[in-house]
Amino acid sequence: MKFGYMRVSTFDQNLDRQKRQLEEFGCDRIFFEKVTGTKRERPELNNMWNF
Repeated sequence: MKFGYMRVSTFDQNLDRQKRQLEEFGCDRIFFEKVTGTKRERPELNNMWNF
């Protein structure tokens, strides 16, 4: 099973391009979040590692 993770820094940014690329790569499960890069806590990234 392939996992993908995508993140953008602001709510104004769009995840569509990243999602399309991960789908083309064949990811079965994609985790995503909109959180600034300065924050250390990234819940969805942690969820992916714990899946």
